[in-house]
Amino acid sequence: MTVDAFLESLSAPEPPALPPPLRALWFDATGDWNAAHKCVDDKSDPQSMWVHAYLHRKEGDLSNAFYWYRRAGREPQRGPLEDEWREIAEALLPQAAP
Repeated sequence: MTVDAFLESLSAPEPPALPPPLRALWFDATGDWNAAHKCVDDKSDPQSMWVHAYLHRKEGDLSNAFYWYRRAGREPQRGPLEDEWREIAEALLPQAAP
């Protein structure tokens, strides 16, 4: 799935069948931070931890975000949230292809 197709899916009532970190990005993009957080809250893979970090940065809980960036093996982001969301989506969508 391309980023453009992923963005188009945001008008659907439910996210497409994707792994938890991408489902989290989908819910986040639709404005449901809580549902997004639930997708990755108990996951320990690096992709989920990266999304978890992004979500806590978006929430404004920077110390928690930095913890998750470290766990994900990523440098903490400081740029626009929209740029990070797109970076994550572009990195993870090709991995989710069947």
